[in-house]
Amino acid sequence: MFQNNQDIFQILAEAISEGILIVDEHQNIVGVNSSTETMFGYEKDELLQKPLSTLIPSNYHESHVHHFNTFYKHSEKRTMGKGRALFGSKKSGATFPVEVGLNPFSIYDKTYVMALVIDITERKEKERDLMMKSEALQSASNGIIITDALEKDNPIIYFNPAFAKLTGYSEAEILNKNCRFLQADDRDQESVRALRKAVKQGKSCQTTIRNYKKDGTLFWNDLNITPVKDKSGVITHFIGIQNDVTEQKISEQERNHLATIFDESLNEIFVFDAKTLKFINVNYGAQKNIGYTLAELKKMTPLDIKPDFSKVAFQNVLKPLLDGSKENIEFETRHQRHDRSFYPVQVHLQLSTLGDKSVFVAIIMDITELKNYTQRLEHTVEERTKQLKEALETEKELNELKTKFLSLVSHEFKTPLAGILTSTMLLSKYTLEAQQDKRDKHIETITKKVHYLDTILNDFLSVEKLETGKVIYKFTTFKLSKVVNEVIYNANMLLKEGQKINYPENIDEITLTQDEKTIELSLSNLVHNAIKYSPEYTTIELNIHQDKNQTVFKVIDNGIGIPIRDQKNIFNRYFRAENALLSQGTGIGLNIVKTHLENLGGSIHFISQENQGSTFTMRIPNTPNQ
Repeated sequence: MFQNNQDIFQILAEAISEGILIVDEHQNIVGVNSSTETMFGYEKDELLQKPLSTLIPSNYHESHVHHFNTFYKHSEKRTMGKGRALFGSKKSGATFPVEVGLNPFSIYDKTYVMALVIDITERKEKERDLMMKSEALQSASNGIIITDALEKDNPIIYFNPAFAKLTGYSEAEILNKNCRFLQADDRDQESVRALRKAVKQGKSCQTTIRNYKKDGTLFWNDLNITPVKDKSGVITHFIGIQNDVTEQKISEQERNHLATIFDESLNEIFVFDAKTLKFINVNYGAQKNIGYTLAELKKMTPLDIKPDFSKVAFQNVLKPLLDGSKENIEFETRHQRHDRSFYPVQVHLQLSTLGDKSVFVAIIMDITELKNYTQRLEHTVEERTKQLKEALETEKELNELKTKFLSLVSHEFKTPLAGILTSTMLLSKYTLEAQQDKRDKHIETITKKVHYLDTILNDFLSVEKLETGKVIYKFTTFKLSKVVNEVIYNANMLLKEGQKINYPENIDEITLTQDEKTIELSLSNLVHNAIKYSPEYTTIELNIHQDKNQTVFKVIDNGIGIPIRDQKNIFNRYFRAENALLSQGTGIGLNIVKTHLENLGGSIHFISQENQGSTFTMRIPNTPNQ
């Protein structure tokens, strides 16, 4: 019956590209199209009336019978072997993967099964190839991402495990994100700009970029991106391959750093072959100091710059390094420059390797300055020894000064106090009215002694204020004659018999803008000293001169003068010249005057000759130094 409809079947079957075969209830093939015959390698009509098992590999026959009977019994349209791999058997015996769709149908109460057979060899190969590629991507040690170029902001749609491991981010933190998150806040990079430009232009790009892991750790990423286009040339995706080159980058930076150290080292560094002794490399500092270029040095050996060594002597120096008995050696010698001049050096030498070659590394220190320093140091030690001796002498003098000062203070306080005590005792004895003149005389003595002690105490307080910086100067503009008149008026009461003070000429129009009390104090001190240390019937000259910048005071006496050996200490606190020890005084006054004048921008100096007199010159600016 089926044969009677063969023509209709053939017309329909040949119009279908898939393989078609029809079997009856006994699994005999009753119809095939040419696609099936070609697929299984048979001639036209050669398969008709053959059992279906002819097209099934022998190891599947037994299970096939059971499956066919079950299918035939239920007669429903479905895919054959769903979830299992199906194979066909060619006439040659070769097997190949197939996909089979079963379609039962009935004609004239007879049931047949039509099978649509598709050779899926190519598909399986593609699947296998795709699977291998997928497994390769998954197992690749490089981080791999795929971005969707058709979506806004080019989001990541795929990443392999290596990428997640490299960056430390989770799937939720990676997918659908632009890969710029890997740069954190460090986006101002030239490589980032190059990457953006390549993506914008749809080009491939290879660059090294600074990226950051989830924990903030920096890693250097060697990134290669490639665009993927569809058949019409539209870029649909970008594939990015990442390689962590952090260690390589660090090594490169270390090499560059070491190269920089080598070239910029203040020491000279020579590297020379352990066998030929020829220089291999010499840093810039050595080239500059020795006067040869690197090209010239590469034709030379250390013997060419070490005039004090023969070849044998130098080899003896190297021997302990070559036989391993020493790790390094140090010695001093001298080098000869290109201009034939010499300079002393300290050499640190050790054996090393450069690739597969043994080399010597010599670190050279030019010790010219060190040698000079040693000489200077020896001279300095000599000078310091001399200064120490002088300091000891000075200290000895200071100790003597302290002793004298203590004696002086004791004397200066005890004498007035004894006078006060004596006058007080005598006062108590003069009780009669007729004895008033005697009482007045002792009261005057007490007053003078108290005034003298008050002056000494004020001097001590002035020293303390000057030392602690508590002195506050009050600047006013005043007539100088006012101060001079006050000083001379007070000094007249101290004059000895026959002494006189010559008043300075032409000072009525002189004015100063200074601390008036300090000027009066300083001038009074000089005038009082002139009176104290001058004999009776002598004249004290007071000269004053002013120019546009300063006023100069000169106090000239014909007194005892200052011994030459004491002149260097005359302004030192508590110092008194040897010829003045029997006179009242504390040795504070001149020190106070000098300190005050220097604070105001002025100065004081003197010339003196023992037993001839002294001239003290005081200079003070007309206005305060600002």
